[in-house]
Amino acid sequence: MSHDCSQPAIPDGIYPFDARGVARRLRHAAIFGALDSLNPGEIMRFCNDHDPLPLLAQIQHRYGPRVQAAYLAREAGHVVIDFLVTTH
Repeated sequence: MSHDCSQPAIPDGIYPFDARGVARRLRHAAIFGALDSLNPGEIMRFCNDHDPLPLLAQIQHRYGPRVQAAYLAREAGHVVIDFLVTTH
């Protein structure tokens, strides 16, 4: 499945987060803040220009099984990941 992050039409319960527009030094804090604001069952649809492997490790360490990641796109220059917040 492919997703165009420039399109604002997102179903209820899915919140877009385009990291490309956030200053690098603020990016991880902004992502954690966004994840902290979600309720169980809600999704943050994350868009970026590279695969954020260090970020994924930080999310796993910080949230454990409460946040699950699923790639929607994983191509050079275009990465989209759904972060699902669970009750675990």
